[in-house]
Amino acid sequence: MSSIMTDFTPISIADKQQLLATLCEQLEDAVFILDADLRYLAVNASYEMIIGYSETFILGRPLGIYAAEFLSEEERVVLKDIIQQLDINGFYENDFSMPNRYGQVIECHMTYRKICIEQRVYYACMVRDISSIVKDRKQVAHLLNYDQITGLPNRKVFLSQTSDLLLDSYQEVVIVRLNIDRYRNLASLLGPDDINTLVEDFVSRVKDLKLDNLHCFSHFGGDDFALLFECTDANLIRHQLDSLMQMCERPFSLNGNTTTDTNIYCHISVGVSYFPENGDDLKELLAKAEKALHYVKQQGGDDICWYDTTINEATDDSLRLEAELRDAFNEGQFIPYYQPKFELKTGIITGFEALVRWQHPTRGLLKPHHFINAIINNRLSFELFSQMAIQIAKQLAIWRQKGFCQHICVNADAAEFSHPDFFDMVNRLLKEYAISSHQFHIEVTESSLIQRHSNIRQKLNLLKELGVFLALDDFGTGYASLSYLQEYPFDFIKIDKSFISNITTDHIQRAIVKAILDLATALDMQVIAEGIETEEQRDVLLDMGCQQGQGYWFGKPVAANVATEMLVRQYAS
Repeated sequence: MSSIMTDFTPISIADKQQLLATLCEQLEDAVFILDADLRYLAVNASYEMIIGYSETFILGRPLGIYAAEFLSEEERVVLKDIIQQLDINGFYENDFSMPNRYGQVIECHMTYRKICIEQRVYYACMVRDISSIVKDRKQVAHLLNYDQITGLPNRKVFLSQTSDLLLDSYQEVVIVRLNIDRYRNLASLLGPDDINTLVEDFVSRVKDLKLDNLHCFSHFGGDDFALLFECTDANLIRHQLDSLMQMCERPFSLNGNTTTDTNIYCHISVGVSYFPENGDDLKELLAKAEKALHYVKQQGGDDICWYDTTINEATDDSLRLEAELRDAFNEGQFIPYYQPKFELKTGIITGFEALVRWQHPTRGLLKPHHFINAIINNRLSFELFSQMAIQIAKQLAIWRQKGFCQHICVNADAAEFSHPDFFDMVNRLLKEYAISSHQFHIEVTESSLIQRHSNIRQKLNLLKELGVFLALDDFGTGYASLSYLQEYPFDFIKIDKSFISNITTDHIQRAIVKAILDLATALDMQVIAEGIETEEQRDVLLDMGCQQGQGYWFGKPVAANVATEMLVRQYAS
């Protein structure tokens, strides 16, 4: 036998009892013993600390400290469950919230065990404080179910609540989906912190409306929100949604914003479906609300659309148009038409503006208003610019061989400039077709400059280094046209046709045009007047000092062969 065993001496029963009593007293877990009538016989120090009462006060009192009639309904239910389980099984275990003497609520895990000693019944009980664990669980549950920026229920919660409401409701259930218009542009302009502040302010305003019959206001992320209503008549919600749209008419002001000191207008697009009119299945109703939302956004946003079957037809048309557009790119159906630019004094053609046309296989020659929005919505702008630029480069090469030196101007906007291949493509075309860079002009729309992206400024400067001429299109129609002239390296200003239409009779238009001409002279820029449709307009502009223009009075957009014939006649004369 080992020395370890021979040296061992068992402790006495009295010492054992004293040791166990001391260990029980020093345990971090709370321990107490009840008699057969569930009255306190003993408690340890941890239990005294948790519950807030001393052992002297507790001993002899019933479980729950006070008589049952003084307990809350919830406490009586728990107490009754404990008694029943101990009578049946002799064991009880559960988690619940236990209020202490000081009004604090302790999250506890409690275990009760029935013990019989010498035909006497006792109950040994252990209480473990799990408040920190419960707190962590609640935080995790909150992270899983609520948006961290707005604190609103997320998509998961919204779907769950909608599903429950559809099962239980005897009224009409309305699902509303909404997006903030121009959200990506706003996010780029404001930056991550300020766009989050804007979203928080938007949510706060919606809450302040206190919309009637609202069951759930949910944030799916970003600019994506949903509302769930229940009412006797879905038409009652129309007024609620109108108040939502009116709320967006008031500008948002971001405190401490360093990016912009202007007010932000936060318009929304809204799509609606409802039970039972549009179905009774959650997925179906949600899909129809989202179809209505998508339809509003395709129409320009800032509106409400209630789902109906005509939206399906519009969606089918949209999908068909997208397919046709992609086929058009593959088959080269987009072609440039050339509108001549003239010297106002001599009528000499100085160049052309390339305007896109779609040679549709069944519908004939289509102007941009038939398809340009679909191009933008389907993010095909750069593909369109590329096809136009290639054809323009080829045309300039043909004209160069004939000895013509006129330029061609092509339009570009933010979608093209932001493409990583934009500059390399232009540079490659100039080299591949041996084009003089001053013959390749690019007109920049003001909408491309609103966000003042540094990469757009960088691309424009790179183009200038190549020798490409840049024109600011539709000058005067944007809110910051003058600042653009200071920030970007333009060679031309194009006066928008809205300032030319009544120039022969409107002294205000004449004053604006004269101011633009004087400004261009001071900045050493050339001016081209757009939309000249009469000889009188040409004469007024010429008298004011404008040298170049374009419009239907000089010539409409024409195919490449017709433009070539115009140049041939000009050089022959």
